Amino acid sequence: MAFIGAKVHVRGVVQGVGFRWWCVRRAREYSVNGYVCNLPDGSVEMKAEGDRGVVEAFLKDVRVGPTYSDVTDVNIEWYEKPGGFDDFTVRHGEY
Repeated sequence: MAFIGAKVHVRGVVQGVGFRWWCVRRAREYSVNGYVCNLPDGSVEMKAEGDRGVVEAFLKDVRVGPTYSDVTDVNIEWYEKPGGFDDFTVRHGEY
């Protein structure tokens, strides 16, 4: 099992549509750890860590998003040394 992390920047209609809480529910279903937060420019940032195949499956869902979102771009930066997260949470006001 290859444990990996992804720093993800999501653009589109992703604020004010329940996107962050949808990500939390979905990440917990996949057993992915990390966080999601709104950015001042209207986009969303997240870190997602876990088994590479599981993180990739989670990010495939993120590209679609919840019903009222409209994801237009997902930028992923993979990193090799994940750690420090025991759950997937929403962060507030941390840029």
